Amino acid sequence: MRRKGAGRDAEADVEAVLDELYTTPPPGFVARRDELAAAAKADGRAEDARRVRAARRPTLAAWAANLLLRSRPEESRQFLELGQRLREAYRTLDAAGLREFSAQRRRLVAALARQVAELAQEAGHRLSAAALQDVEATLHAVLADPDAAERWAAGRLHTALTPPSEFPSGLERAGGALPEPSRRPGSRRPAPAKDELAERRRARQEERDRAEEAAQAADRRLRAHQAEHADAEEAARRAGARHDEVAEDVSAAEEHLRRLRAELHRAEAERREAEERQRTAAEALDRAGEEARRAAREAKRLAARAR
Repeated sequence: MRRKGAGRDAEADVEAVLDELYTTPPPGFVARRDELAAAAKADGRAEDARRVRAARRPTLAAWAANLLLRSRPEESRQFLELGQRLREAYRTLDAAGLREFSAQRRRLVAALARQVAELAQEAGHRLSAAALQDVEATLHAVLADPDAAERWAAGRLHTALTPPSEFPSGLERAGGALPEPSRRPGSRRPAPAKDELAERRRARQEERDRAEEAAQAADRRLRAHQAEHADAEEAARRAGARHDEVAEDVSAAEEHLRRLRAELHRAEAERREAEERQRTAAEALDRAGEEARRAAREAKRLAARAR
């Protein structure tokens, strides 16, 4: 009987396994994934084994970002909170907050990127310039996009994240000032109404949500097909191993049958030879018996004459 809470325990177990897996350096990821999936399957947890086997090997930059989250939890928490404040300032058009947080964002991303490089180096994997750029892009995406922040906070990135194009890149200009609309001398252009801006933002957010839902659905389908493919590969491997085993048994049986047939041929030859010797001996016995009878009769005849 299944003990109460066993399902929750199993779920916690597989989540811990996945957490560990995504801090495994990419060169050893596949071997470790297969080892953990095989252990879950041997333990009778087929669904957990499928989830582990469906895990995708991370790029070096994604692994390094995961490593930062696990190794520097306090800095990571503060970074996520900064992203929340920056997005809120952008949403409410708080220019002062945007200038403050964007400057803080640049400094913190640069500092965290250096920490990521150090952590990766300590783990035996030096980040190339391209990989470091991917790490920085991921950190910028975490600040700008709540979905990206949620994905990074899960600690299981398999690829680098890309900041959304809607992020206010004008803050990167000298002094961190908000971009000013272009004007002709002596003219004033009224700023769009907040309701109109809010409506455009809602429309963009809805479009992003739909795209994200479609991407998530496609990712789920991909994972399901990957799991099915992995199961099929495992079944094919077992069938191949069983075929080889049976083929060896058949080969051994055929060799044994060949030896038995050779022994049978030798036994038949020996039997024919023995039968031939038996017939020859029987004929010799018959001749000897006939000669003995003739000799007895002759002896008897001679004895009678001698009387």
